[in-house]
Amino acid sequence: MCVIRIHFTADDFARVRFAPRPSPLPETHAALMMLGTRHEELLFGRWRNRLLRSLPGAVRPLADLVPDGVPPAFLDVLGDTPDEGLALIRSARPEFVRAGIEQVYAERTAPPWIRGLHGGQDEAWRVFVRAQRAAYESVLAPVWPLVQDLHRAEFTRHALALAEQGLGAALAGLAPGSRLCDGVWEWPVPGARGVREVRLGGRGLILRPTFHWRHGPLVQDLPDRPVALAYPAGRGLPPVPDGGDGPPDEALAGVLGRTRLAMLRCLDEARTTTGLARRTGVSNATASAHASALRAAGLLTTTRTGRSVHHVRTPLAELLLAGG
Repeated sequence: MCVIRIHFTADDFARVRFAPRPSPLPETHAALMMLGTRHEELLFGRWRNRLLRSLPGAVRPLADLVPDGVPPAFLDVLGDTPDEGLALIRSARPEFVRAGIEQVYAERTAPPWIRGLHGGQDEAWRVFVRAQRAAYESVLAPVWPLVQDLHRAEFTRHALALAEQGLGAALAGLAPGSRLCDGVWEWPVPGARGVREVRLGGRGLILRPTFHWRHGPLVQDLPDRPVALAYPAGRGLPPVPDGGDGPPDEALAGVLGRTRLAMLRCLDEARTTTGLARRTGVSNATASAHASALRAAGLLTTTRTGRSVHHVRTPLAELLLAGG
């Protein structure tokens, strides 16, 4: 069994934060990692089979970045939308990107496009960005509103535990078998070996629930940054769209596109363009463009009140979703 030991200083106890909202790229990466493993096959087997059948070819280059199942550190960023996350990845220092690639390919030959990424070539970055966008659209966009709801519920649960029981109990409650003792949070991880020591050193800790990865915590420990810890949360089942994961929902996604389908699904109440953007993990401009397309198709109506607009589903959209 592996044990992760996170060492707190006195300052760190005052710098434990819970991510206020989920970030789409880390959750996409967690889903892709779960897709590439065989953990919890009974619960995730059908989900894996469905996604593997529907993944577009544009996603395949991402597998070259994680041949051993662990992504390089420069991919681990936050950001409230995919565009923000991609901008953070693209702005990483070239030496940081090169170090991550060299670590992954220390003992094997890298594919040509990976060598291009190592060299900072624009075309290689375009391949990467296309792959990331395709992965988000196909894997996460259909369930992004559900992920946001799950995150809010987890945030509330943690806040109540912290208020009622204190930090030690709140941290231990995030993982069965973990405990905070003498300034060290010990987290046992079945199925692995060794001890990993993580020293916060006054940088603090950011807690991020993930609803796709089920095999122990994912720790980002980079110099001069707070340590970020993503821990498995939720119901222990893969998030699926409200309509389930059957063929009708896939057919609707094929016609409308996954982001537009996700927009219609989250319009269970009137929402502004900004609200749609937040719920579906896209920029305001992208949400506005999708809303225009859905309005032209007769699937939503828009009303303006002062400077804000509100979108609602039409009866035709209700019929489509009821059938999907």
